[in-house]
Amino acid sequence: MKKKFVFATNNIHKLEEVTAILCNKIELLSLKDINCKVDIPETADTLEGNALLKARYIYKNYQLNCFGDDTGLEVDALNGAPGVYSARYAGEEHDSEANMKKLLKALEGIENRKAQFRTVFALILNGKEHLFEGIIKGEIIKVRKGTSGFGYDPIFVPEGYTQTFAEMGNEIKNKISHRAQATHKLCKFLESI
Repeated sequence: MKKKFVFATNNIHKLEEVTAILCNKIELLSLKDINCKVDIPETADTLEGNALLKARYIYKNYQLNCFGDDTGLEVDALNGAPGVYSARYAGEEHDSEANMKKLLKALEGIENRKAQFRTVFALILNGKEHLFEGIIKGEIIKVRKGTSGFGYDPIFVPEGYTQTFAEMGNEIKNKISHRAQATHKLCKFLESI
């Protein structure tokens, strides 16, 4: 029998990505599936903190096993920014185009374009909290390339590759990405219990 977990996100792209990667022993429920219409605030100053806020909200209010996540793009030359503020780097609207534009502007004339995507999952299983992290290093290119993916995908090239996440498509991205790594760690843990 499949174990059911709520993924505490309203981001349809994240939901699709994690569903595509997830081990087949787990049935993923969305916030919509449990009739949760709340946009859970991300007020922590760390990825771990935001992931826990989401998971704790669902566990407290619905008493369901669940996990929340937060992802940040951490740019070396910007001391780790936009980091925890990645989704709202250019404002509260969560506008990917505006976020990329602001980031590219901030990196104008800077040679060091090294960056990493980092995802943290916070799982609450029977009241116990567990954290899982995935990191992929790469660099920020100067011009957008590709049309698939979301967020900063058109300007991020992972180490060892020549294409951006937005050029390589979901099949490759879902094998190597930060979210894929965190999802695999989560699955491995769930399969071991």
